Amino acid sequence: MALKINAFVDVSLRALMVLAAAPEATLLTTQNIADAVATPYNHVSKAMAKLRGLGLIEVERGRSGGARLSPAGRRVTVGQVMRDLNTRLDAADCVSPGGNCPLIHECRLRAALARAREAFYRELDSVVISELPGSAQMAPVFQMIGLRPGLEPSPVPVR
Repeated sequence: MALKINAFVDVSLRALMVLAAAPEATLLTTQNIADAVATPYNHVSKAMAKLRGLGLIEVERGRSGGARLSPAGRRVTVGQVMRDLNTRLDAADCVSPGGNCPLIHECRLRAALARAREAFYRELDSVVISELPGSAQMAPVFQMIGLRPGLEPSPVPVR
């Protein structure tokens, strides 16, 4: 079994990394984050709603609003986020709308795959998301979305 994360988890982890790279008081819009991670706004918006529901981000509404990591978001690990966002109960397609696998009862493979997935998450429990992004990695990303190193919007040239 290839351990592969789904697109929603991927977008959520990348959004958390972008927010982690911003100074604590800085608010980033969902559009800023979508641009930074090169992902459609709608996908990032759904991820942000879920991250807010998990208490990992704080959101301020309004014209100058945006999101930032919450204190819990600054401490969360990759393993915990993956557990929280994983919607698939089985590592394999043991249970499906088309019918369950006929070997499902007392299946040792299913149990082994569940243990392997949990071992994967456990390995990632030591990886704190806020410690992942580096300034050399994030500077070009912030520049690309029009934010200077201090994360203020770039001045608009006067003509």
